[in-house]
Parts: sequence; C-alpha cells; structure tokens
Amino acid sequence: MSFETDDDIAALLEGFRSRTLPKGKWTHAAHWAAALGLIAEDAAAAHRDMPGMIRAYNESVGGRNTDTEGYHETITIASLKAAEHAWRTAPDGTPLHAVLSDLLAGPCGKPDWIFLYWRQDTLFSVKARREWVEPDICALPF
Repeated sequence: MSFETDDDIAALLEGFRSRTLPKGKWTHAAHWAAALGLIAEDAAAAHRDMPGMIRAYNESVGGRNTDTEGYHETITIASLKAAEHAWRTAPDGTPLHAVLSDLLAGPCGKPDWIFLYWRQDTLFSVKARREWVEPDICALPF
C-alpha cells in the first residue's frame, strides 16, 4: 500500500479501525500512517486509543497479544511520540502524506530505528512490552 495522498492514509485508517485491513498490508509504513493519521485527528485520543486498536486489530487477523508477541507498549508509545513530533514540526498546511513521506525518509523509515534508543534485551523484555520503559541508549530526540 502506498501513501501518495491523504486519502490513502484515510483508507488505511478505515481498514485499521474496522479491522478489515488485510494482515499483509499492516506494514512498517502502514503503522506510521496510522499513527500519523490518528495524531492529526486528535493527539490525546491517539495516545489513549491506539494501544487498544492495535490489540484488537492483531486479534482480528489471528494474532495474539502476549508477553512475547503482538502489542508492544514501549514501541507504540515511542512511535506515537515520533509521529506527533513529525506532525507538530511540519510547516503549517503540509499534507499528511508529505509528513509521512518525510518521516519514512529518515531513521524511522527503517524497521530497526528503535534500536538507536533501546538495547534489544531491554526492548524485548516483558516489562517493555507491557508498559513504557525509558530508552537505555539515549533519550528520544522528540
């Protein structure tokens, strides 16, 4: 799924919310599109609602949310913080798909971006999956 327009992001969000998005379309870029779309609608609601939305979506495609798979609190919160920073620092009037494109062109566009801030053993701990754990390599820049 490409995100060349804001309508593309809206369509992704609709599929994510309704749990009709095929599992194969829930890519790294789609995670960022969902985070940005929710942040642009209402940042406080995004932080409040996205964890439950991810858990429900995972289950809808046959996944599980356990201590070793599925929803991950620290990664979700870090991603929401990065998405919110990208949205808030973009020039006024920047289309959402352009903010997403810029975000994906930077470090966050790589699936391993999170390891700039957390050691693997910390990030993959049960505690980090269940609750927010502060970065242990360096602080998030946003």
